[in-house]
Amino acid sequence: MSAASGSAVPENANAPGAANAAAAGHRAGGATLLALAGVHTHIGAYHILHGVDLEVPAGRTTLLLGRNGAGKTTTLRTIMGLWKASAGQVRFEGHDITKRATPEISQAGIAYVPENMGIFADLTVRENMVLAARGARDADAIDAERLRWIFELFPAMKKFWDHPAGLLSGGQKQMLAVSRAIVEPRKLILVDEPSKGLAPSIIRNMLSAFQQLKAAGATILLVEQNFSFARQLGDTVAVMDDGRVVHRGPMAELADDEALQGRLLGLSLGAHQ
Repeated sequence: MSAASGSAVPENANAPGAANAAAAGHRAGGATLLALAGVHTHIGAYHILHGVDLEVPAGRTTLLLGRNGAGKTTTLRTIMGLWKASAGQVRFEGHDITKRATPEISQAGIAYVPENMGIFADLTVRENMVLAARGARDADAIDAERLRWIFELFPAMKKFWDHPAGLLSGGQKQMLAVSRAIVEPRKLILVDEPSKGLAPSIIRNMLSAFQQLKAAGATILLVEQNFSFARQLGDTVAVMDDGRVVHRGPMAELADDEALQGRLLGLSLGAHQ
């Protein structure tokens, strides 16, 4: 594991100390790590996803944008197997994971930070982290260098290490949720609206942390409503509407085209600096 100046960032956030496939994809231009093809999802009587096509390149940050109710969260939950696709296919590293159970998908190397953060409020920060580190019986079993790196990304995690997670602020809970997702090497990190409801200072901290993850070669699929936050992180973007992907391309292209922003998202960049 290597250290960047001022912050002990692993050489690769997905696999510290190893030049894994995700890092190779980052340097080579980003081979497809995750692909959805014609994915439909029903929740009860409701048809939510209507043939979603989506590709996530390795070593890149892909933003999934769209108005409320467009199907973004359902897409993440379908990838994780929390809601099963009724048609179409989800492929990860070339393997069909459409029908796999959620624990099996997690074991394959996909981490998920849900919109509700998914932390255990009655447990301490330390206990939450131990539970997220598969196979770790106590905090001493967590890779020490990786834990130091997480503490540099989110100093509050060290400060409140033995505090109940339920007593943390909203921003600190979000930091814990992300920390749990990266406590072990992951090939892909799915994150649902990490800046939602956070104060501007906490959003800046969260943005810095994701920028460091990105620089370390992590592959991230991020749902976000804050366009300023999204444009500073995204390499590629997919925009959803009514359960379909209606636009895909470089984030820089969308960030520079206010007319396209207005048509797809109902906003202008000038209002979201």
